[in-house]
Amino acid sequence: MAKPCNRSPSPSLLVAALMAALVLLSPDGAPVAEAVMCSATQLSPCVPAMTSSAPPSALCCSKMREQRPCLCEYIRNPNLRQYLTSADGRTVMRVCGVPYPTC
Repeated sequence: MAKPCNRSPSPSLLVAALMAALVLLSPDGAPVAEAVMCSATQLSPCVPAMTSSAPPSALCCSKMREQRPCLCEYIRNPNLRQYLTSADGRTVMRVCGVPYPTC
């Protein structure tokens, strides 16, 4: 007769089981977090507003919100810093509802 095993399941097995349960129990329309691909070219719709007093377009604001996690990276880049730290750049962020990042 086999002896019963008194070992508890490994932590990685418990995590895997929990993740599987969450996937199975989540509603079909549940939002899924996606990683942001940091690409400064995504902000190209904002260039007219960042280099003049023109108001940002809806597309600009959408891209600005999408790229929000990347703004510190862009501010650290000497080639991009001037656009984001300028008065017009800050205005674009404010109008689009994106807080100026604290890097």
